[in-house]
Order: sequence, then structure tokens, then C-alpha cells
Amino acid sequence: MSRETDQSSATAREGRRRFSSSAVLGVAVLGSSMAFVDATIVNISVPSISRDFAGSPLSSVSWVLNAYNVVFAAFLIGGGQLADVLGRRRVFSAALVLFALASALCALAPTLDVLILARVVQAGGAAMLIPSSLAIALDSHATHERMRAITLWTAAAAAAAGIGPPLGGVLITASGWRLVFLVNIPIGLLALALGRRVLPESRSTGDGRLPDLFGEVVLAGAIAALVLAIVKGQEWGWGSARIIGALLTALGLGGYFLVRASRRPTSLIDPSLLRIRSFTLANLTTVIMASGFFAYTLCNVLFLTGVWRYSILQAGLALTPGPFTAMAVAAWASRLIERVGYRAVSVAGGLIWAGGMAYFASGLGATPDFLGQWLPGIIVLGVGAGLAFPAVSGAAVMSVPGSRFALTSAMNSVARQIGAALGVAALVAIVGNPTPAQALQAFENGWIFAGLCFLAGAAMSAAVVVRAPSQVGLQAPRPLPVRGAGAGVQPVPQIAQAAPAFTEDQFD
Repeated sequence: MSRETDQSSATAREGRRRFSSSAVLGVAVLGSSMAFVDATIVNISVPSISRDFAGSPLSSVSWVLNAYNVVFAAFLIGGGQLADVLGRRRVFSAALVLFALASALCALAPTLDVLILARVVQAGGAAMLIPSSLAIALDSHATHERMRAITLWTAAAAAAAGIGPPLGGVLITASGWRLVFLVNIPIGLLALALGRRVLPESRSTGDGRLPDLFGEVVLAGAIAALVLAIVKGQEWGWGSARIIGALLTALGLGGYFLVRASRRPTSLIDPSLLRIRSFTLANLTTVIMASGFFAYTLCNVLFLTGVWRYSILQAGLALTPGPFTAMAVAAWASRLIERVGYRAVSVAGGLIWAGGMAYFASGLGATPDFLGQWLPGIIVLGVGAGLAFPAVSGAAVMSVPGSRFALTSAMNSVARQIGAALGVAALVAIVGNPTPAQALQAFENGWIFAGLCFLAGAAMSAAVVVRAPSQVGLQAPRPLPVRGAGAGVQPVPQIAQAAPAFTEDQFD
């Protein structure tokens, strides 16, 4: 390293020391909390949004969730790359403004189409906000303090996601679903004001090339076309020209994206990693398990409000035990992984998760019974999520030789968001628009679908061979978000992976 480079690095580190690392972390967490709360609070709003827009069918309202999921998945890595090149504080501030403005547009949306468009813009803000927030937090801490910063940032993200359902219930009960989006505006403005005072600027020491934004648009188009085909399959007819056209569009755009990715170093994915069997299997498992997770989180909201006739507030409170159970289990699961490895924990988690879905599908009746029926089931689901998600994500990250934790964790986050979009779409196709007499059976079918996803995920994760951390002298990784994280009652592992992880050399 040259003397000039040494002096530049020393000056940068000295500049960072002028700021309190705790204050920087607090502002970074405050800004990102909007996206994490939004990831869980919007699901509880779906019944209210549907009623407000003249009883719009679930197939249409579901795009309020999936427009966000698709765009977030496609632009997450690009958002992090943009922050590295243009400056993390600058991108963080721009993302706060964009997210707050989009939230205002969501709250004022006169039609469902405008609301969906606003969610697209909001997802673009979140895709920049999450990775820049984490990068700022890590960059402000010395190397030996970064694990603590990651832990605190992740815990705050999980807590923000956990309070989403009850907070949404309170806000909707007090004023309506529009308040759910308006609450982001004062938080965003406060984070922006504080950020101008305490956040340092930093950039990556890489080559400074911008991300392949066009490739990310292509990926978003491919996912959206596939989701459209799944959501509209029953309405348009599975063999109709429109469905076949949507599927061919998804296939064509997906193929073009992979070809483009193989030729561009700044692409969203590294195709060479897909040739690593365990990495590919772990990410496919992530897609499948995330599909089941996001499907049942929406299914739970619709069941509680549609069959048990819970109010939005009651439904939000009923959903809350899930993420907090997952939070407690995930902390223990990371230590268990060190002893028995990723495969054993992910298989066990998938089977427990599937068992929870089997219990819901066979044990819940039309008569409300929170303590006797609902609470035991939602706790089992939390245990399954708390075991499976960190194990599968850890296996994806650790299956790649070397220290490419940033890229592998980010690609796993993209896989999770793709699963989110597909899971919501599948749930919509399965449940449809049932009559009151058909509703219970429709939701049971949704839970069965989710359970099958978890069984398939458990079977696939059994084939993922990654050495336990204790065998290679490593601590079990705690991958950081996606979501994103996000929809329904998201357990800690899901929320804690909405942004890519970063290696320490990116900040020195």
C-alpha cells in the first residue's frame, strides 16, 4: 500500500472517530426501522385496503405486497452497490426522502393502482435504505466492535418487525390503513435531520463502477411476469394465451438476465457461485421455505379477520407471539448450529414448521379459540422459523469457499424475497375469493401448501453438505437481512436478512 493510500485511510478513520459510534448506530437503526416495520405492518392492512377500494379482490390487493417484494428483491444488491460508489450517507439520506415521499403517496392514494405504484417507489427506497444503513453502522465501528454493531442492528430490526402487527392494528383501529403509511413520514424526517448532524460519509475502496441497474429491471420484470401468471391463473384460465404469454415472458427475461449476469462484473448475481451445489441447493431451499412462510403469514391474517371475525387490532395482537418466539429460538439456534451443523438444524426446523402447518390445517375450527387452538400453533411456527431460517441462510453463506460473505448473504436475501413474491402469489391462487361457507376449507388449503413447502425445504436442506462452524474454527454466522424484509409476521431470521452482510475489509 502506498504512503498516499495510508494517509488517506488514516484521515478517513480519524474523520470517523469524530462521530460517536453509538449515535451513528442509533440513527442508522432509526432510518432502517421504517422498512422493517413496513415489512410486517402492511399485511395486517390487507383486509382494510380491500374493503376501502370497493371490495377489490385478493388477486388485485396482493400486488400491494408483491409489487414491493419484487422490486425489493431485484434492487437490493444494486442499492448496496450504489451506496458504496456514491457515498453511504448520501444514499441513506436520499433513500429516507424517497421512502417518506412514497409513504405519503401510499397514504393519499385515490385508487388501488396508485397505491401499488407508490409501493414500487417505496421498495426502491427500501432497497437503498437497508444496505446503506448497515454499512454506515459498521463503518463507524472499529473492527473488533463490528460484531456487536451487527448484533444490535439485527436485534433492532427484529424488534421493529415484531411490533408491526400490533402497531398496525392500533393505527388501523384508530384511523384506518392510511395512517399505517403516514407514520413513516415523521420517522423519516427525524432520521434525516439527525443524519445530517452525526453521520459520516464513506465509500467503498473498490473500482467505483455503478451496478447493473438495467439487469435488475430485467429481473424485476421476470419475477413480476411469473407472479402475474400465478395470481391470474384461475381468473384467466391456466391454458389461456395471456397466462402462457406471461410465463414465456418470465422465462425469456429470466434467461436474458442470466446471460447478461455472466458477462457483467457488476451484476446482481455471480453465476459462478451457482455451480457450487450446496450454495444453489441452500438458496433454492430458501426460496421454497420463504414461499411457505409468506403464504401462511397472509393466510393467517385473512383467516383471523375473515373466519374468526377478529378485528384488525385483535388479529395484530394474535399474530405477535410468532416473531417473538422466533427471536428467542434464533438466538439459541446459532449456538446449536455450532455443535450439530446447519443440516441437522435446518431439517429439524423445517419439520417442526410443517408440523405447525399440519396443526393449523387440521386443528383450527370456525369457532374462535385463541388460548386453546391458536396460541399453541403460532408458537410452534415460531420455533420452526427460528430454527430453519438462520440454518438455511448460514448454510448458503458458508457453502462458498473464501470470505465472500457480502455477496453470498445478499444473494440469499434476494432468494428470500423471490420466495416472498411467489408465496403470496400462490396463496392468492389457492384461496381465491371463497364464499363464507368455503372460507375455512380455502384457508386450510393455504396452510397445507405452506406445510408442503416446509417439507420440501427440509428434504432439500438434508442434501446441503456444509461443515459445522466448530469443524472449521468459525462462529456460526448470523446473516443479515431481506424481507424484509417482508409481509405477515416475520420471524427474526427473516427480518435479520433483508440486507447483505458486509466483510470487514470493505470498511477499512
